[in-house]
Parts: sequence; C-alpha cells; structure tokens
Amino acid sequence: MNLIVDAGNTNVKLAIFKKSEIIHLETVVVDLFVEAVKRIFKEFPKIEFSIISSVGSISEEQIKVLAIFSELHELSHASKVPFKNSYASPQTLGVDRLALATAAYYYNPHQNNLVIDAGTCVTYDMINDFDEYLGGAISPGLQMRYNAMHYQTSKLPLLEKKELLDYIGNTTENCLHSGAVNGIALEIDGVIDLYKARFKNLTVILTGGDTLFLSKRLKNTIFADSKFLLKGLNYLLEYNKH
Repeated sequence: MNLIVDAGNTNVKLAIFKKSEIIHLETVVVDLFVEAVKRIFKEFPKIEFSIISSVGSISEEQIKVLAIFSELHELSHASKVPFKNSYASPQTLGVDRLALATAAYYYNPHQNNLVIDAGTCVTYDMINDFDEYLGGAISPGLQMRYNAMHYQTSKLPLLEKKELLDYIGNTTENCLHSGAVNGIALEIDGVIDLYKARFKNLTVILTGGDTLFLSKRLKNTIFADSKFLLKGLNYLLEYNKH
C-alpha cells in the first residue's frame, strides 16, 4: 500500500492506494496533519511507502513523521519522471504540475494531452505525443478572482461562486458572479482552442477543486477527474521506487 500526501496552502489530502485503486481518502487542515498520519498508519499498518507533494505549508518536522512510519519520497524537481522534461527552469516547476503531467502520461500514453487544474490557481500543462513536457500557463483561480475584486476595490463585496441564471447580471453581485464564472470558463475554452489549433487529437483533462463546477460550463469536450493529481503522485511514487 502507498500513502499519498498532497499538501496545499491550508488543507492536506491523504489518499491510500492499493495498487492503482484509492481505498481511503480524507482531507485535514495542516495543523491536524501529524495526528491524521498517526491514525492512518494505525488503521492501515500495511502501508510501506509514502510520497508527499507540498507547496510549503508542511514543516520539515511534520514531514519527518511520515519517514518514521514508511519509506518516504519527498517529491522535488530532482525526482525521476517517465517523460522528457523540456521546461526551461525545471527547478522552479511546481511539483504538483509534475504529478499532473505524469498522470496524463499514464492515462493517455504517447498522445497530446493538456491538463487543466482548476484550483487556487488555474494551471495548464502540456505533454505531447513525443512524451515531452512542454510547460503551459498559470492564471488566477475562481475564488482568487472573487478575492481580487473585493480586496483591490473599496466597495465591491466578497462573494463565493454560485450558479448563474443569466450571463447578464442585473445586480452588482450578479455582475461579479457573471464576470468571475463566465470569465474563467471563457478563458479555459479559449486556451483549449489555442492548443487544439496546434496539437492534433488533443485530449483535455480537467481536475482540481472547481472541476465539477466548471466542467458543465465548457463547450469543449473534456475528461474530468478530481483525483487526477493524487493518481499522478501514486504513479511517481511507483516510478521512483526503482
């Protein structure tokens, strides 16, 4: 069994894989990470290996706890990947993006794949049919757009995403919703169109926290999988065992 740890800015996802199947998944706040790890290893004593992908919210002391219970791989730009990494500054590439490219490589091998992660930021990652990671783009995520309109103005309210009845807003709140939601959906569709014009038979994978909310708003055909990053991390753990 493998324990997969995806540590974000405020929350940590912990997934247990038995081969390629997720048999347990939970999310905890960073402060409860060590407590959760101890409980998981008590409940699942057959876990032998673990991997952690962190954006910096988890301390080294917390990470060391994983190494007590299992053979730990801490994902970094030095980790082995199953594709050619053509990113010009690999040391600055987010490890989450490495994991997403890996998941795409195994999900649709030797094909053109664009992975879109709709989370805090929206990231676009391209791996081509020569098994080459090219890079992509980063833009503000949905809640970040709402936050920017509130915190960088004097009077606009702070809102959270909601379903739209019409793209023409008839109140200030509805205008904010229309701008944020339609803006991000149109951006994603526009980026997909750009990549489709350049890469033949492009497969588009949408993942991240806003997957379900955004997937029904896109005109392009996509494959939606909210657990795509976790699967990529599990693939990387297996690949780095050798």
